[in-house]
Amino acid sequence: MRDNNDVGNTKQLHAQINMEEEMADKTVMDMFADMAKQINLPQVDYQPFLDIHRKNIEAMQKSAATLSEGGRAVFAKQQEILAEVGREARQMIADFKPGGSPQEVMTKQAELAKRMFEATVKNTRDVAELVQKSSTEAPKIILDRMRESYAEARAAIESKKA
Repeated sequence: MRDNNDVGNTKQLHAQINMEEEMADKTVMDMFADMAKQINLPQVDYQPFLDIHRKNIEAMQKSAATLSEGGRAVFAKQQEILAEVGREARQMIADFKPGGSPQEVMTKQAELAKRMFEATVKNTRDVAELVQKSSTEAPKIILDRMRESYAEARAAIESKKA
């Protein structure tokens, strides 16, 4: 009696192993396709939707690269500004020789302050432009891709209806 149970258990075990091996060889898409066949769902071509998803991921990568490039550009500009400010400060200190009447000294100080203020405004404007450029380009890439994605999905669905 025990021999029959062992044989039956062995057959069940082999059947289960075979089923698991078949499932392991199938992709998730294959499993969904099999399930759709079993419940008589209409056949769906998933390739257009996979292409849409791939393009969406590429757009996200491009957007991230744009932000990264913008960050590098801002960092490089800040380094350039810092080096320039250092050079200008050394030059101004070397050139600034307060001599003469108090009026002349105040005129030189006012001129020095004006030059520093103008340089600060210019540098701030340059950095702000770089930040604005990268922060508007990255979302635009994603928004454009979203529009394209909707159009592509609609076209894929419409073509399946026809």
